[in-house]
Amino acid sequence: MSISVNSDMGESLGIHSFGNDEGLLEFIDTANVACGFHSGDPSGMHETVLKAAAAGVTIGAHPGLPDIWGFGRREMKMEPEEVRDIVLYQVGALSAFLRATGVELDHIKPHGSLYGMVARDERLMDAVCDVAELYGVPIYGMSNTAHENVAKRRGIPFVGELYVDLGYRADGSLIIVRRPSATPPDTAADRARRGLVDGALIADTGESVPIRFESICVHSDTPNAVDVARAVREVVSSFESA
Repeated sequence: MSISVNSDMGESLGIHSFGNDEGLLEFIDTANVACGFHSGDPSGMHETVLKAAAAGVTIGAHPGLPDIWGFGRREMKMEPEEVRDIVLYQVGALSAFLRATGVELDHIKPHGSLYGMVARDERLMDAVCDVAELYGVPIYGMSNTAHENVAKRRGIPFVGELYVDLGYRADGSLIIVRRPSATPPDTAADRARRGLVDGALIADTGESVPIRFESICVHSDTPNAVDVARAVREVVSSFESA
């Protein structure tokens, strides 16, 4: 069983820098690059693509809601056509930089509140799938949600995720926070190990929640993201060599 480690990257904006992208590249397999709506700008997108490609890291699009002030972590009421268009717009922008670099788009992974919205609403998830289908790429998301259900119905490859730096509710949904705090590396490692060995996670209320995943996400804006990614990589490497 092969498990990848992914991280959301390229979320700096102009002179404002967020996350230690370069430090993370040593420990991840794939980067989800911000496409300008929740954060990221053209030069930052291009630079992130170049650095990820040089590190041998695959690159996916990380489209979000048009909400820079809220970092894409505030929900918006949107129709499926609007979701399709904002995702298509952002993936198209990243694809241009990938083409200029000679790199293929690897996948699409919605960001923040858009991720949560399309996990609950199959109509919105169908809109995301329209774009994935157009580009012929998989979708990263949460298992046992509209992410997986719609992707499988549409015949689109799906990659389930485990988050080690966010909390979960008892129903398996993520607890999205506006301002992330540091995650102890040991806690992240324990979450990864439990997911790999037991196929479960512990909700914030103490329940054991089953989960299926093929990739583990580490957020780059977690204050100690590099330490978290290093700890997760060690767990994954040990699991795969066992």
